[in-house]
Amino acid sequence: MAVQMKLKLLPTLAYSCVLPLLIALGIWQLNRADEKQLFFKMQEQRVQSDVIVLAPDTQVDMEVLKYNKVSVAGHYDTGHQFLLDNQINNGRAGYFVLTPFILEGSAKAVLVNRGWIPLNKNRALLPDVNVIDTQTNILGRINSFPGVGIKLPGAETPMAGWPSVIGLVNSAVLAKTLGYSIFPFQIELAENQPNGYKRDWQVTTVMRPEQHTAYAVQWFALALVLTILFIRYSYKRD
Repeated sequence: MAVQMKLKLLPTLAYSCVLPLLIALGIWQLNRADEKQLFFKMQEQRVQSDVIVLAPDTQVDMEVLKYNKVSVAGHYDTGHQFLLDNQINNGRAGYFVLTPFILEGSAKAVLVNRGWIPLNKNRALLPDVNVIDTQTNILGRINSFPGVGIKLPGAETPMAGWPSVIGLVNSAVLAKTLGYSIFPFQIELAENQPNGYKRDWQVTTVMRPEQHTAYAVQWFALALVLTILFIRYSYKRD
């Protein structure tokens, strides 16, 4: 009994289109694994790096500044604080307390995330987040502002009164509300610093490199299975 290979038009076209796609997805996942490996290495280096001093003229480059330990001198603007709503901690709803910290000798500020505080039983009753406004030095970590899953219209607009509740941090909007400029990032107050609340700062929430590698293996395995099925289908026994 003779065995010969016979290629049919539609299966061959489908195989020719799907196989490169599967291989490309596998390569993409491997590249993502390499990127994440570099990201975690960079993150570890910055966590262990020396403390940088934040000054009014510090150049804003989050690729360079993010996760760096930072020291800043100045004082809290106790009369204008923000409560970032819808922050969950161990299943409980609450706020992040964001307090402007005006840099010494300038009219520029940075928002200091002083930590998480739970909601009161009566939501209309806002928590007491008073802090002393004397000149001081604080230590923390530079990070992006907390993100949100779904951006609701007007979430970045502060509510009337102080402390002001917000659903989303927009530094330009908050600067306009405050009447002075602020940096487009936050400082997460270090756990050993006073005037803070519950601080459980996460290093990262991105996918680990190992997960990307596992996905790559899956895509390459699908490509192999597809090839085997195509070859078996293409052979005809006489």
